[in-house]
Amino acid sequence: MALAFDEFGRPFIILREQEQKTRLRGLDAQKANIAAGKAVARILRTSLGPKGMDKMLQSPDGEVTITNDGATILEQMDVDNQIAKLMVELSRSQDYEIGDGTTGVVVMAGALLEQAQKLLERGIHPIRVAEGYELASRIAFEHLERISHKFEFSGADVEPLIRTCMTTLSSKIVNRCKRSLAEIAVKAVLAVADLERKDVNLDLIKVEGKVGGKLEDTELIYGIVVDKDMSHPQMPKQIEDAHIAILTCPFEPPKPKTKHKVDIDTVEKFQTLRQQEQKYFDDMVQKCKDVGATLVICQWGFDDEANHLLMHRNLPAVRWVGGVELELIAIATGGRIVPRFQELTTEKLGKAGLVREKAFGTTKDRMIYIEHCANSRAVTIFIRGGNKMMIEETKRSIHDALCVARNLIRNNSIVYGGGSAEISCSIAVETAADKYPGVEQYAIRAFADALDAIPMALAENSGLQPIETLSAVKSQQIKDDNTCCGIDCNDVGTNDMREQNVFETLIGKQQQILLATQVVKMILKIDDVISPSEY
Repeated sequence: MALAFDEFGRPFIILREQEQKTRLRGLDAQKANIAAGKAVARILRTSLGPKGMDKMLQSPDGEVTITNDGATILEQMDVDNQIAKLMVELSRSQDYEIGDGTTGVVVMAGALLEQAQKLLERGIHPIRVAEGYELASRIAFEHLERISHKFEFSGADVEPLIRTCMTTLSSKIVNRCKRSLAEIAVKAVLAVADLERKDVNLDLIKVEGKVGGKLEDTELIYGIVVDKDMSHPQMPKQIEDAHIAILTCPFEPPKPKTKHKVDIDTVEKFQTLRQQEQKYFDDMVQKCKDVGATLVICQWGFDDEANHLLMHRNLPAVRWVGGVELELIAIATGGRIVPRFQELTTEKLGKAGLVREKAFGTTKDRMIYIEHCANSRAVTIFIRGGNKMMIEETKRSIHDALCVARNLIRNNSIVYGGGSAEISCSIAVETAADKYPGVEQYAIRAFADALDAIPMALAENSGLQPIETLSAVKSQQIKDDNTCCGIDCNDVGTNDMREQNVFETLIGKQQQILLATQVVKMILKIDDVISPSEY
């Protein structure tokens, strides 16, 4: 640490316990930070694109995750370095806002840091680099607006939406059934979308998974699936035209809130108590029958006596249903959640056309399907797969596809994928750099070089010659003035992404460039790192 001396030449201490802290300052600090950021980007670089590799992560308690999703990899990767944590935040914010493009945004930030390092070594001030990046990101942002295409879709013609979702799914493990999964995702989003307000509430789409079956068995259910079974094995397994009472009160006699003790010294008293309890249960069941309920869904359990009574009175019941599921059931069936038996009325019952219990495979796994609801705004995507990891990864992939469909309903502009948008932006930024006198133009050119990192990574992951492929596509874009030329990852034989149907959402791409630039500017502005030393 820097020592300070008073006028008599005696040293005095400024930082508390300064001998226990390490300090990096000036260019060293920036280089260390850039190295940390690049290290994180390098991990994700190989999992970009349709031919990207998957990562296998083991959590401390031995659970294994196999995934291709940038945000998930970084979340699970227990990062310790502060700058690396910024990269994790970056990918998380892309995930929250857009849902797709979490890998690309980190690769992009890593490339920007790499280019910045070269400029810093030449002696350019980090603030000037940051300002140049800011100018360049604005140029790229506006250029994306210009090259984007609007596409029209309606409730009847959803093909464009499905194609864009297929682009998202093609880089995941599930790409062999990307067509059917994309259709499921689009149908689910359109079922809950409010097309007038251009708004989609993804909370209404529930994604359930069950091990067993094959990935092709994944289905979309216009209703709710609850991972529970009927409380009594002899209750009917199928109820048509059901009226559902949704209760959050326990199905048992009330207990006094205070501490209490009941003295029973004779058999008669015990009998009276038992009859009292039984009467109480009888009244409860009768109350449900009186308002016309044909199915009871309860948040709490009920004991065997209540179960037995419900069975005798032909009132099927489901117990221990979670709070979130209850809310979704209430939304789907148009019912109200009833907190007290006294408040149960006919108006508060939910209605469903069909409630059935379905068993899976040879195991005793049963689930309850609530279908043909009064308000079909809540839907469930039910995923099947060979093992738990596959189901988890499919859930993440479906989430990405749902987010893409939602973004397209909000803003139906697209750009072409396969790195074509980045190459086009790179050319535009390079051309614009000549207009800026001064040091900034170095940074603007560096930004253009960094944009090439994404198509380069795509080519590398697809086993093509990265530099040759990139320069060929770039020259083709400039020669034909065609912004749709990208990297042919799947070896189809054409570089035109319009023919390959590879689209990405415009807001997703713009968000990537803005977020990556913001984080890189933040990292470049740090010039002093004081941290407790390791001991």
